[in-house]
Amino acid sequence: MEVHFTPEQEAMLAQVARRAGTGAEQLVKDAALRLLNRRRYTAAELAQQQGEAPVSDEDRAWLDAPPVGREVL
Repeated sequence: MEVHFTPEQEAMLAQVARRAGTGAEQLVKDAALRLLNRRRYTAAELAQQQGEAPVSDEDRAWLDAPPVGREVL
């Protein structure tokens, strides 16, 4: 398979690849494979997991803070 990028896109990919310590071609291959292999969730699975993630103290303080402007309650 052949993929075509604009010169600007190629430059951005090369820059990201350098930072990642790999080549641009390998970076694109790895990204494509991750997309093909990623787990897909149903709406029911997402709803079931909601609320299970830990909330940091900072986030909890923000969630519990009173309104400070014209927020719709």
